[in-house]
Amino acid sequence: MIREALAGRRLFITGTTGFLGTNLLERLLRSVPECEVVLLVRPGRRSTVDQRVAREILKNDAFDRLRAELGAEGFAEMTARRVRAVAGDVGRDGLGLDDEGRAVLATCDIVIHSAATVSFDSPLDGAVEVNLLGPTRIAAVCNELGITPHLVAVSTCYVAGNHRGAAPEQLVDESHFFVDVDWRAEVAGARRARTDADAESRTPERLAEFRARARRELGAAGTPLLAEKTEQLRDRWVADRMVTAGRARAASLGWPDAYAYTKALGERALVETRGAVPVSIVRPSIIESALAEPVPGWIRGFRMAEPVIISYARGLLKEFPGVPEGIVDVIPVDLVSAAIIAVAARGPEPTPSVVQVASGSQNPLHYRRLVDLVSDWFGRHPLYDAKGQPIVVPKWSFPGRGRVQTQLQRAKNVLERAEGVLGALPLRGRQAEWSASIESRREEAERALGYVELYGAYAECEAVYGLDRLLALWDAQSTEDQRDFCFDPRVIDWDHFVEEIHLPSVVRQARVRTTPGGRTGQSRPDRLREQILSADRQLAAFDLENTLIASNVVASYAFLATRRLPLDQRVLFTLKMLAEGPSLLSLDRKDRTDFLRLFYRRYEGAPVRQIEEDAAEMFSRLILTKSFPAAIRRVREHRAAGHRTVLITGALDFVVRPLEPLFDDVIAAEMSITRGTYDGELRNVPPTGETRAQVLMDYAAAHGFDLRETVAYADSTSDLPMLEAVGFPVAVNPETRLAALARKRGWLVENFAKSPGGPRALVPIGPRRTDDGGLANPLVPGGVV
Repeated sequence: MIREALAGRRLFITGTTGFLGTNLLERLLRSVPECEVVLLVRPGRRSTVDQRVAREILKNDAFDRLRAELGAEGFAEMTARRVRAVAGDVGRDGLGLDDEGRAVLATCDIVIHSAATVSFDSPLDGAVEVNLLGPTRIAAVCNELGITPHLVAVSTCYVAGNHRGAAPEQLVDESHFFVDVDWRAEVAGARRARTDADAESRTPERLAEFRARARRELGAAGTPLLAEKTEQLRDRWVADRMVTAGRARAASLGWPDAYAYTKALGERALVETRGAVPVSIVRPSIIESALAEPVPGWIRGFRMAEPVIISYARGLLKEFPGVPEGIVDVIPVDLVSAAIIAVAARGPEPTPSVVQVASGSQNPLHYRRLVDLVSDWFGRHPLYDAKGQPIVVPKWSFPGRGRVQTQLQRAKNVLERAEGVLGALPLRGRQAEWSASIESRREEAERALGYVELYGAYAECEAVYGLDRLLALWDAQSTEDQRDFCFDPRVIDWDHFVEEIHLPSVVRQARVRTTPGGRTGQSRPDRLREQILSADRQLAAFDLENTLIASNVVASYAFLATRRLPLDQRVLFTLKMLAEGPSLLSLDRKDRTDFLRLFYRRYEGAPVRQIEEDAAEMFSRLILTKSFPAAIRRVREHRAAGHRTVLITGALDFVVRPLEPLFDDVIAAEMSITRGTYDGELRNVPPTGETRAQVLMDYAAAHGFDLRETVAYADSTSDLPMLEAVGFPVAVNPETRLAALARKRGWLVENFAKSPGGPRALVPIGPRRTDDGGLANPLVPGGVV
């Protein structure tokens, strides 16, 4: 009897923050009531292991059944009595255990090692440290402590690699398909590959490449954000190199990916270094949602098949490789947990043994049948697009992997070129959404290509995993244990499992649209607007250009510079500014602060009195006509809600002075004055980019406001430092890069527009005569015309 065999035993378990580990823990706590468990958990950056257990494990809905049976207080009492967590990490020598943790491990009777880097595209060195060395580290610590707990190590059936035909329950060294390689040399090679990749990433050529890519993505976001993005790109490049290295090394030895490769070598290393520790190896195939325990369809996160299924249902995967008559060897998670518990209760055998938990040899699910079931189900229960229309799923033709990869790569390349062209254009607002849409489609093509590269080999796998030991263990169970700990794959009705259990669970997890017609509830933008105007908010900060008005510093200068010029000179001035446009735009995109400093030098020699007079008139003839009424209303709504409002702009103070009554405070650029004229030099750093963010932080601190309760409105990636500093960022008429970032991050996007019917002058408005009848303007060469 399983319960009796494990009663009073203490089990040390790794990997309980993962899918299988969570299911295993729940099953032990509910079905083996007299055992205790010790969980090895890696501490978080800002949380203890106990906090992680409480938040990430025990709060999971896997424990809802047990919570309902015991009540909230009973559940808390039971877990406090039976569950203990120790800090550690299987990726570190000695498991990262302190003296207390080692002492706790020394009291355990059984160790179940389910921790793993399960991603099929893991970096090579990460997979080696966890999957290959993790089991050996457990055995090493046990031998150091002089203890011999039964070590049940969870591996995978895919240690058989790309083998075709029978794959029996044998140790890898006994299998004819295993390539004889030195696992220690593989460890050294993986670590060396990481060192080499990191060193190459720091060369001047690579750093210049990362810096250029960061600027392409963020524009003039400021030095801190560009530096942070550059480092992120460097880290990602190193990780990508290690992923590529893992795939290449695995393929060279006959494995589909680094996961299967490191798991196979991990088995070999464990058997070789186990010392006196008795070892049992449990190899599941592809683990999917629960058949029955704790509830049918329970799943934690997306596994291998789910992203492919949802992409197919959304019409994103037109084709997928695979052998139609091949076997998709999947196994429900609760059957795997039950088999692990049964192996632990049985105890160790005299020599290391293997039990495979799979379905293909006894109850096969053929690839064509799975595709037909999924296609039929989504034909009856379609997902719906953004317009509420049903998505018709494509008909797969089972092409080769190479053909599908070529098609997706071609589509990705075309979209990348289109994205580059649109990104170079000065698009804003709804026009910028075109580029964001192209980016979204490019990302979808990349995901589809990734699925084919990662999972295509598994859809084409033709290995048949033997289950002789599993079935013998099943036959040895009592009737009661077979009822309470089912791990017989022959009981699965695949049609029922796929259509009634798995697919409904996948759709719920994906949170995709399953109802037709237009949306009836509150839209997401409306919810976000409700949040930003809540009385809980404290401060609202606004940019000016393309946020409140459809104008910029160049237009303001053009108005003031030509205000007193005759038409012919205004035309010449306009032509000259248009010719300068590309260079000005390029400088603005590189560094907003440098652009403003350079451009404002054109005001050198301008009379303060004349500028102030003309600026007042510019407000009514230019600023107001180009303002966004909805944006002005938004400022007033914030004030009505009791929020403090502040305008922070790189525009000059005399340009925005008429707007002061609209805000509680206005912070603008200021120019130095010498003997009644502007000298073209700024008094301080203009509040743009990271300076604007710092100005906002200083302002909030001075007035006692919480940035987490602050709203910020801006239009450009140069404003990212301010937008990222607040709790409620709003992208207004965003340029292309910001539109894409706002979409990814779920920010509110507002497309404010000017009122129709305003003047559309082809050249700046003017002229205005001086008191003596002349046309004076010191902002352009010639002074009095």
